[in-house]
Amino acid sequence: MSGSNFKEDYENNKKVRKEEAGTVRKIVATVLITLTIVLVVGVIGGYFYISSALDPVDEDDKEPVNVEIPTGATNSEIASVLEENGIISNSTIFRFYTKFNNETGFQAGNYQFTPSMKLDNIIESLQNGRIVKDPINRVTIPEGYTLKQIAEVYAEEYSFTQEEFMNQVDDEEYVKQLMESHSALLTDEILGEDIRHPLEGYLFAATYPFYKEDVTVKEIVEKMISKTESVVLPRMESLEEKGLNVHEAVTMASLLENEARTAESRREIAGVFYNRLEEEMPLQTDPTVAYAHGEHLERTMYDDLEIESPYNTYHVNGLPVGPISNFNENSIEAAAAPISSENLYFLADEEGNVHYSETLEEHNQKKEEYLSDE
Repeated sequence: MSGSNFKEDYENNKKVRKEEAGTVRKIVATVLITLTIVLVVGVIGGYFYISSALDPVDEDDKEPVNVEIPTGATNSEIASVLEENGIISNSTIFRFYTKFNNETGFQAGNYQFTPSMKLDNIIESLQNGRIVKDPINRVTIPEGYTLKQIAEVYAEEYSFTQEEFMNQVDDEEYVKQLMESHSALLTDEILGEDIRHPLEGYLFAATYPFYKEDVTVKEIVEKMISKTESVVLPRMESLEEKGLNVHEAVTMASLLENEARTAESRREIAGVFYNRLEEEMPLQTDPTVAYAHGEHLERTMYDDLEIESPYNTYHVNGLPVGPISNFNENSIEAAAAPISSENLYFLADEEGNVHYSETLEEHNQKKEEYLSDE
C-alpha cells in the first residue's frame, strides 16, 4: 500500500468515527432531553395529582354525608370508607399523607362530612371525634301525609309555594328523570293513566335536616325518595313473597298507615287484607274513600262509598291503583311481616281499639256491640 493511500484511508476512517461520535452525542443528548422532559412532566403531573387529591372533592357541595368509622379501623380502612362516600378523591394519597405527617389517633364513630371539606379538616375531625356542622333547619313530615300536605309543610319553611312544589312533583319529565336514578323504587306504574300524583306515597315520613338557608324542591324530593328506598327496598324480598311488587307494597303500607295507630294492629290488619285479597274480596277500607273524594271526611257515610274511583276499595277489588299517603316504617314492616290469622273483618271502636272477626255474622255482632250509636 502506498503512503498516499494509507493517509487517505486514515482520513476517511477518522471522518467516519467523527460522524459516528456526533451521532452518538445527538442520541445521548436526545435521550437526556427526553428523560429530563419526562421527569419534569412527571414531577409536575405528580404535584398536580397530589395537590388535586388534597383539595376538596367539590368545593360547592356542602351537603353533609353520614360516614361511619368502625371501631378498630386502620388508616387504610378509614381511607377506603372516606373515598367510597365521596369525601376524599384518593385513598392512597390519604394514606401517604397521614403517614408522612404522622397523623394518628383517629376515632371511631358516626361523622358528618361534606365533599367541600379540605383534607386537613377531615383529619382534624377524625382526631377530635367532632361532627362537622349542625343543620340550619329540620323539617318534620308526619306519617299519613299526602303530597299536598307535604307541599304545604315545606312551603311554610322555604321560598316556594305549595303550588310550585306540586307542579314540580307532578311534572312528567322530572318524574321520568327520577325513575331513571331510582329505578328499583319508581316503576312505570306511577305514571299510570289513573294515578293522581306520581310520587304520592313515595316521600317518606321522617324528620329531615337541611344545611342551607334555602333548598329547592328537587333537593327535598331527592332526600325523601332516598329515605323511602332505604326503608322499602331491604324488605322487598319478603313483600314479593306476599305477591306484591314495589308499587303495590308502597300502596299497601299507605293503607295500613291510615287504618291503624300501632305497629301491632297494623300487622293484624295486614293479615286481614292479605286474607281478603286471597278470597278476592274488596278491601273496603274507608281512608281510600276519602282519598277518592280528594278531601278529609270526618265520617264515611254510605253515600260516600258510591264514588267510582280506582282509589275507592269499595268500588274496586284488590288494592287501589296507588298509594293514598306516605307512611311510617312500621307500616311497611307490617306489610312485609303480617300476623297470620283467619280474620276477614275488623272494626275500630270509638276509643281506637280494633276488633277482628272471621265471619260477617261475627263482624255484625261486634258492630252492634261497639258501634251501637250508628
